[in-house]
Amino acid sequence: MVKSMTGFGHFELSDESKKITVEMKSVNHRYLDMNLKMPKKLNFFEASIRNVLKEYIQRGKVDVFITYEDFTEDHYALHYNKEMAASYMKYLQEMSDDFGLENDVRISVLSRYPEVLSLEEMEIDEQELWTDLEKALRGAAEQFVQARITEGEKLAADLNEKLDGMLAHVDHISARAPEIIAEYRAKIRDRVSEMLSDAKIDEARILTEVTLFADKICVDEEIVRLRAHVEHTKETLAEGGSVGRKLDFIAQEMNREANTILSKSNDLMTSDHAIDLKTDIEKVREQIQNIE
Repeated sequence: MVKSMTGFGHFELSDESKKITVEMKSVNHRYLDMNLKMPKKLNFFEASIRNVLKEYIQRGKVDVFITYEDFTEDHYALHYNKEMAASYMKYLQEMSDDFGLENDVRISVLSRYPEVLSLEEMEIDEQELWTDLEKALRGAAEQFVQARITEGEKLAADLNEKLDGMLAHVDHISARAPEIIAEYRAKIRDRVSEMLSDAKIDEARILTEVTLFADKICVDEEIVRLRAHVEHTKETLAEGGSVGRKLDFIAQEMNREANTILSKSNDLMTSDHAIDLKTDIEKVREQIQNIE
């Protein structure tokens, strides 16, 4: 199945101790450009997060937003630095002796001195946290991919419709080619008849002129290749997967054939169809830019 490069995914995992929320959104990009925004606490998992998401995404500019809320009250512990308190007391006593002042420091005062008492964050269970984070990531990624698939199916249907329109133009150009040659032959005969009046017309010379003209405007090879490119595009869409780059290359080849057809055309009807063909190819190329 074909995937669009635009998508959105959201997943929330919560229990009595925490809540993890993952949101993903993407737009077109030539390669995979992943931008992560998350709390510093989760920076340790960045490489693992990218590896998980690469299982689901091949192309696109993807923004990933991760939030983490801790509901527990025991993830911080009060730490008493006995050595630091002893150092303060030692120097305060020295100051008292040096200046003959009373050492009136109370516990309530000493406890406010820097680093005597401090709040320290308890170590978290990284494996447990990663298990929950990975679950949230995969939940959001699956929604994200499904959104891309839904949009991709619409793109594929639209592209197939445009490809059928292109084939219709190719059919008109192909059917018109022998008519152009017949009209040219009749024009040559009429012109020679006017010039020679009752003289006998040299059919061999006319045939030579018509043959040269037919060779000059012949687009049979271009039409064959163009039809093959259109069918290849349809087959690639049907196969699905990450086919955006391949389809873009095929579209470039189709545009090259259409340019050649237009350059060889000396017939207004053929030129009109060739111009419409190029317009449709450009529309196809624009749509292909949205495919992963």
